[in-house]
Amino acid sequence: MQRHMLKSKLHRVTTTHAELNYIGSCAIDEDLLDAADIREYEEIQIWNVTNGERFATYAIRAERGSGVISVNGSAARRVQVGDILILASFAMFDDRELAEHKPRLVFVDGANRITELSSLTPVQPA
Repeated sequence: MQRHMLKSKLHRVTTTHAELNYIGSCAIDEDLLDAADIREYEEIQIWNVTNGERFATYAIRAERGSGVISVNGSAARRVQVGDILILASFAMFDDRELAEHKPRLVFVDGANRITELSSLTPVQPA
């Protein structure tokens, strides 16, 4: 059996651009792409913490070290500069692979600089 599991997540990045007339997709600082193991043109889910919007697009590279998170094309209507987003990618795993699987969780500061790398989400208290 194959299971669709979280592969990686950029947690609480800040939107730096919303470019309606760009060719679409989401431009992400290459440092963040590398840290999260997200490839250019890979499908990503975007969850807007600020307004509750949820949608899918694909990742493209933004300049390394720039902190850029730019939501482009029609998706730009679902965000505003300054919105807090979670960007997630998923992959299929079989039970054997799941025994070793740990998602890449990337945490950032307000300037989209990496502050922590993890593979664990804490248990939510009751």
